[in-house]
Amino acid sequence: MFKTLQSTLNRDSDFPERTFRLQVLQRVLSGTLYDELPHAFHEEKTDADEYIPLRERRPCVRSNLCRTVVDDSVSLLFSEGHFPTVELDNEEQKKAIAKLVKEIRLNEVMIDAATRGSVGSVAIIFKVLEKRIFLEVASTEYLTPKWNPKAPDTLLAVTEKYKAKGSDLADQGYTISKDDLGATFWFQREWNDGAETWYTPWKIADKDQTPKIDAEKTVQHDLGFVPVVWIRNLPGGDSIDGLPTFPGEAIETQIEIDYQLSQAGRGLKYTSDPTLLIKEPAFGEGGPTVKGAANAIKVSAEGDAKLLEINGTGAAAVLDYVKHLREIALEVMHGNQTSPEKMMSVQSGRAMEIAMRALVNLADRLRISYGECAIREIVCMIVKASQKIALQFKNGVKIGKFDASADIALRWPDWFEPTLNDMQARANTLKTLCDSGLLSRETAIKILASEYDIEDAKAEKLLADADMAERNANAQVKAQINE
Repeated sequence: MFKTLQSTLNRDSDFPERTFRLQVLQRVLSGTLYDELPHAFHEEKTDADEYIPLRERRPCVRSNLCRTVVDDSVSLLFSEGHFPTVELDNEEQKKAIAKLVKEIRLNEVMIDAATRGSVGSVAIIFKVLEKRIFLEVASTEYLTPKWNPKAPDTLLAVTEKYKAKGSDLADQGYTISKDDLGATFWFQREWNDGAETWYTPWKIADKDQTPKIDAEKTVQHDLGFVPVVWIRNLPGGDSIDGLPTFPGEAIETQIEIDYQLSQAGRGLKYTSDPTLLIKEPAFGEGGPTVKGAANAIKVSAEGDAKLLEINGTGAAAVLDYVKHLREIALEVMHGNQTSPEKMMSVQSGRAMEIAMRALVNLADRLRISYGECAIREIVCMIVKASQKIALQFKNGVKIGKFDASADIALRWPDWFEPTLNDMQARANTLKTLCDSGLLSRETAIKILASEYDIEDAKAEKLLADADMAERNANAQVKAQINE
């Protein structure tokens, strides 16, 4: 059925195969996969009294199970309590990065990127405007990366090329003649290590026209690197796109669920309004036969009348079938298969992690693409940009240069918030390790930082040391008084 639905979508032969594939997956993600079907589900016949096949009807129930798994995995990956902390050796630079991460709203950007990138890939465009850093998330169906053959993890250029109506370009400030407002144009721009190059839009009808650089819109950034972070969703795929979060098998199962539930709803409507069958000769009192308990139907010896009803066993069977389909789809996508009843008995964060092991495994793999690769790459770009531009915060305070040789690491919090029992057990463990000299107090504070919202472990250690010194001094004074 998935291939049947794809055949109803318009496919532009001027774009590569991956463009159409990504557009289809984006429809699945946004819940618009059925929008091109011409008939609503309740339309059983055309005006010419011809039967409309189910494959040509839009289901009236849309589960969008694929989007549910994407949202769950992204929430477990980048929600407020799961976002990683950037670790640098220099504490002042670490504080500056932490402040900058909040100012550029990196958390929000990564949630958007991980959601859009669930189709296979996504790009984050790095910008420096008026000495400030900005990030922009872009879908990749019209983007083409070019990798350095001697360093396959380094971009040489990224090209964006798509079609646009003349009227849309006019709204963006381009000079388009009235005769060309309805025409279709090519729009193109390119990022490399020195500039963001814009090209003057040209009509598709002009086959032999060579793109001309738009000098007015072209920007020379001279950063020394391509200001685009290209993210492949899950390991696998190819050099451009990773594997999507929701594979084709899950999409097929979701479509089956939507149509089965729509059919079940249709059956329930028929159950509440049974069909009247009359075997002639039969007639009603005072005119045409009208259904209802207040209207009697008189039949002769040869006649008969009955109501054709549907019992509820069919609907129950459909719901049971859909339940199994849902479990299969979640298993394929590694979604959350736990039920609320089972979650009521969970007693600790570790138990939650075990109960939701499939979803945790999915988010753990996404951490590689969006965390260890993407976030670290963004921080590296900030460090490199600081060497060429005097960066500053929104309030005008200068950031200064970051150490280009510094190691960049991410510290991820626990998957689930610990309970009081978990926190007590962890505190006892850390105390034992510190007392035995196997662990420093600063490292112990770093371990507890995410639970207690500690941003600076060293500063917290100094406060804790001062507090402990004060308590020891007070204890000595009391001991001397008692003596």
